[in-house]
Amino acid sequence: MKYPITPDQRYFLVRGRLWRMSDPALPPEERDALVRELMAARAAKGRAMRAGDDAAREAARQRVDAAKHALGERGPPWWDDGAPDYNRKMARNTPYADWATKCET
Repeated sequence: MKYPITPDQRYFLVRGRLWRMSDPALPPEERDALVRELMAARAAKGRAMRAGDDAAREAARQRVDAAKHALGERGPPWWDDGAPDYNRKMARNTPYADWATKCET
């Protein structure tokens, strides 16, 4: 499924919430490797949760977080124009509100 992407290419919209895009400056090979690591870490977290292994779940959660940081989806914003970060915010409460409303119709 393709989600709407903000005009500045910084976020995508899911159920009214903004999620930060990966850093577009990442070389494709590096981005692909990081996405593979993210997916493997998510799978490991799911296995650990199903097994009731809290230590493995926490280790996998840390892997997910590290991959998301490396991709630029968490941590300091990858843009350098001083614009604030609206990651995980409801679009209606941001300057993207009008844009998001148009996407929903």
